[in-house]
Amino acid sequence: MSNPSFVLRAVKDVAFEDRDIPELRDEHEVRVRIAQTGICGSDVHYWQRGRIGDFVLKSPIVLGHESSGTVVEVGRAVKNLKQGDRVAIEPGVPCRRCDYCRGGEYNLCNDTIFAATPPWNGTLAKFYTVASDYCYKIPDSMSMEEAAMVEPTAVAVQIAKVADLRANQTVLVFGCGPIGVLCQAVAKAYGARKVIGVDVVKSRLDFAKSYGADAVFQPPRPDQNVEPVEHSEKVAAMIKKEFELGEGADVVLECTGAEPCIQAGVFAAKKGGTYVQAGMGKENVLFPITTACIRALNIRGSIRYTKGCYPDAVELVGSGKIDVKRLITNRFKFEEAEQAFELVKAGREDVLKVIIEGVRD
Repeated sequence: MSNPSFVLRAVKDVAFEDRDIPELRDEHEVRVRIAQTGICGSDVHYWQRGRIGDFVLKSPIVLGHESSGTVVEVGRAVKNLKQGDRVAIEPGVPCRRCDYCRGGEYNLCNDTIFAATPPWNGTLAKFYTVASDYCYKIPDSMSMEEAAMVEPTAVAVQIAKVADLRANQTVLVFGCGPIGVLCQAVAKAYGARKVIGVDVVKSRLDFAKSYGADAVFQPPRPDQNVEPVEHSEKVAAMIKKEFELGEGADVVLECTGAEPCIQAGVFAAKKGGTYVQAGMGKENVLFPITTACIRALNIRGSIRYTKGCYPDAVELVGSGKIDVKRLITNRFKFEEAEQAFELVKAGREDVLKVIIEGVRD
């Protein structure tokens, strides 16, 4: 025993358990002592609803998947790591054999072991075992908190990759939460000419303006008598006019999942432009499909990360191009994990990223 773990037993039922220390499953794995873990919206979603799409909670799982730690045991075949190495953990290990994996799109692998996605255990424990090649050594200058933040940074890198983001483009990002502002920062790091952040919360817009966005926009509330889609089209027109985007933005990154933002994003993209859906809200929304067709938009969905995203994220954070420390607004001890989750669930405007410290001896 002696592997304290924060366990989701059933919907809205979490508890601390002392579980067995996990054994290495094969000679290519390592055991990591977890140092820091960020809370993601998906963790909260499983806690409150027990499912995301096809992934359904049927038995207890350990929560958490945005983690860093120190390698404490290595399998016999491991060559890239040794005991004592400090690492950022990529939380999804694919099968490596299916057509998706072979094609480099391992985020689509049906047999991925992904931390804290049913039925797999997550990283909110003292120890976690994972494939050695899905651990990335971090530079001495990088803190364990920053290393835990590599995960959401890698999500933003993947979104930029899906968008085929190029230098000198105009990029419109809906949502100024953690993923939204990281997308803005990645876009700037990749040479975007103009990055605009959109949100309904002024404090988040203020943060985005000081972080990665060149400009920000707060949409007006809809008039009572105006149809929702009509209002979204009006918002898009206001954005295009205020920021001199002409026919629209080259790239729209939707990081909220909110129906009005999805609609406005389609209307705000230029003809032949790219629209990437990264935020997940309601499962079904009213979508302006005719506009998408006649503007010949490239519409893409983005999920997790693919080849190169994690190394790129480590470099962006480690080099200081993206300052992830500024996103961390709240810190908790391991024993306070439930309070940390409650805080994220509350959805307060002043809370961006919540980090839970690993188990202390």
